[in-house]
Amino acid sequence: MTTLADPVPGGRPRDVGRARAQAKDLSTKGVHGVVLAYVDTAGICRVKTIPVSRLASASAWGVGMSPVFDTFLANDSIVSTDVLGSPDGDLRLYPDLDQVVALSAQPGWAWAPVDRITQEGARHPGCSRTFLRRIVTDAAQRHGIEFKAAFEVEWAVGQATAPGDTFVPGTTGPAYSATRQVELSDYTLELLTAFAEQGVDVDQIHPEYATGQFEISVGALDPVAAADRSVLVRQTIRAVSRRHGLRASFSPAVLAGSVGNGGHVHLSAWRDGSNLHAGGDRRYGMTAEAESFAAGVLAHLPALTAVTAPSPASHLRLRPSQWAGVFTAWGRETRETAVRVITGMTGRQDQEANLEVKPVDLAANPYLALGCLIAAGLDGLESAAALPEEITGDPARFGAEEAAARGVHRLPTSLAESVEEFRRDEVLRTALGPVLADAVIAVRQGEFEAVAGLDDERVAAAYRWTY
Repeated sequence: MTTLADPVPGGRPRDVGRARAQAKDLSTKGVHGVVLAYVDTAGICRVKTIPVSRLASASAWGVGMSPVFDTFLANDSIVSTDVLGSPDGDLRLYPDLDQVVALSAQPGWAWAPVDRITQEGARHPGCSRTFLRRIVTDAAQRHGIEFKAAFEVEWAVGQATAPGDTFVPGTTGPAYSATRQVELSDYTLELLTAFAEQGVDVDQIHPEYATGQFEISVGALDPVAAADRSVLVRQTIRAVSRRHGLRASFSPAVLAGSVGNGGHVHLSAWRDGSNLHAGGDRRYGMTAEAESFAAGVLAHLPALTAVTAPSPASHLRLRPSQWAGVFTAWGRETRETAVRVITGMTGRQDQEANLEVKPVDLAANPYLALGCLIAAGLDGLESAAALPEEITGDPARFGAEEAAARGVHRLPTSLAESVEEFRRDEVLRTALGPVLADAVIAVRQGEFEAVAGLDDERVAAAYRWTY
């Protein structure tokens, strides 16, 4: 479990002593530096690093950082809102001591996610990790509900020696093939070793569909820890890839016209240790609350795409009949619907039943994505929203009239359209708060304006190695 309390100037009780003990232990393991990681509004993991000897000081007083990073674009240009984007001000980064881990593939380094507070000791309203923690805490207090979540991580392996920013696959085997696994056997074995040493439980790692693509699935955790883990997993993949002369692309569209990289979210709601998605009297064992939660996610999906698929490259991936889930529809084990109901294996439903949300990629800030998905689901739960009829097969087969009758609608086909849906969604904007909601709008606008006039291949190239 992650720390669910806000940082305070001077440190929470026992934090400084604990940080000193951690620093001493890390030093005995040969660790000299600590990566302090956060994810900006554009979905880029930004870092500051400190000597391990400064960990106790960071836990007490934080590490300085400008608020301007909340309005960075993926290409490092800066946009602004009425609050964010100026050169003024300072924030303090506070490492979560529960999540400090020595990095197996980066000897001498440890890693920790951070929360950000103002110099006056208040929550920074633009901190996405703080936002997710608040959403989770409020759900527990208001509804007695806790969540488990996990992100799938897909990436394309390229040759690091390829000229410029081109993509040359690091493996030639077919999709899901033994050939691909054998060709990169040492690489994936080092990944498994690194994850084990870092305490990341891996469910599976395997070749995927697209050229040079792999996927890793990891165990579910509370939402804040799940978002942290997604960031750590990608940090590890990048480092191991470099050690093998490879390069990892997490971009939604590595190549235009090809199946891209997803970052599907698995999410389940629990009360008093019981999974609300199993053992109920509704469809496929869902409880009434689980159905309404799923209905809330479906209802807000058009606006959610501004958070879960936030890059111009995202819309190169969000194409029908490619298992990307581009229609407002749900189904049991239906991989073409935006929300896939997973019931789990017989005898394991009470542990495995969950919702998979498919129009999510790894350009998304995982804290924003999970927080907004939970806010959308809770809106459905609070209003006892009705889950519409199930859709089987590919929703793309429906004509316009039949699709409308079934309540099946195409998700936004551009980032500009997603932003307009987000502007109209009061539930999501209220959940985020005005500072963070305005940052989402400003950054998304900046992204689609930055690639205006580019064809699909040039858009894919612009974001190929960014995330």
